[in-house]
Amino acid sequence: MNSSPVLVVTQLDDATADGVIEELNRRSVPVVRLDPGDFPAAVTVDARVGDVGLTGGVRTTTRAVALDRVRSVYWRRPGPYNAPNGLAGQDARWCVDQARYGLGGLLAALPGTHYVNHPWRNRDAEYKPAQLAAAARCGLRVPPTLLTNDPERARQFTDEYGPTVYKPLHNTDYSDPDGHALTVWVEEVEPHALGAGVAQTMHLFQQRVDKTADIRLTAVGDRLFPVRIDGSSGLDWRRRYDDLTYTLIDTPSDVASGVRTYLDAFGLTYGAFDFGLGPDGCWWWYECNPNGQYAWFPDPVTSRITAAIVDELQHPHRDTP
Repeated sequence: MNSSPVLVVTQLDDATADGVIEELNRRSVPVVRLDPGDFPAAVTVDARVGDVGLTGGVRTTTRAVALDRVRSVYWRRPGPYNAPNGLAGQDARWCVDQARYGLGGLLAALPGTHYVNHPWRNRDAEYKPAQLAAAARCGLRVPPTLLTNDPERARQFTDEYGPTVYKPLHNTDYSDPDGHALTVWVEEVEPHALGAGVAQTMHLFQQRVDKTADIRLTAVGDRLFPVRIDGSSGLDWRRRYDDLTYTLIDTPSDVASGVRTYLDAFGLTYGAFDFGLGPDGCWWWYECNPNGQYAWFPDPVTSRITAAIVDELQHPHRDTP
C-alpha cells in the first residue's frame, strides 16, 4: 500500500476540497491539507536542496509532510500570502513576496509529484485571450469575439454581429461601500451605451449565442462529465441556481477531441468548460476555468467528478512540472 500522502492546497472554507478529502479518507489514502495563506503564523518550512535534490518538510499546527514524499497535489483555492502581524508598507510587501516565491516555489517544485493542476499551468490558462485562441486552434467553435479599448471599434462590432454581450476578463474581488460583495455578470450591450468608459481599460465583447441550454463540461484527465443546464432565463445562469435543472449528457466526438486537445495545450489535468447549446445542436465554447467549482451539482454528478479526481490523486501518472 502506498503510504505517500496527497497534499491538498486550499483554504479552510472550500466545499469542493472537503468532498475530495472525505473520499481520500474513505479510501484510506493519507492526506495533508495546507493553506499557504497560513504562513508564517501557522506554517513552518524546513527545506533543503543538495546532491539528492529537494528534501525537508512543511509543518502546520496539526500535520507534517515531507517534500520528497508527496504522491500528488490537489491545487484548489489557497489563501493569499500574508505578512506577519504588525508589518505594513514596504516591509509587509517584501515579506509577502518572499513567502510567495519561497513557499510557493517549493510547493510548485515537488519532485516526481502529479499536480491537479500545477499552479503555474492554472495561471497560464486563466487568461481569456489565450483561452480563446487555444480553443479556436483546438477545433472548438468560438463565437465572434472582440478584445478592445476602442469605443468606436466596439460600436462597429455590435453593429456587425447583432446582439452582443460584455464579459469581464477577470473576476476581480469587488464590493460596495458597505463591504457587500458585487459581481460583474455577463450582460448584453447596445451600441449607444458604449462610450468613453470603454477606453479606460480592456473589454471583451462577444456575439450573443442563440442558445437553448447551457452546458458545463468538467474534464478530469480523459474522463468528461458534461451537464446540460436548463431553466436559466437570462444570459448568465449563475444568477439563479435555484431555478436550474441538471442532466448528464453525452459529449459529441468532435467536442471531446477539442477539449482533450485544449487540456494538453495548457498542460492541464482538470478543467471546467462552459458552452452554449445552439438550436441546431452546436456546442459554442465560452471559456474554461482551470480550477472551476463543481460541488454545487446534485450529488449524482458531484460524486462522479469527486471520484475521478481522487482516482487521479490516488493513482497518479507521474509527471514533472
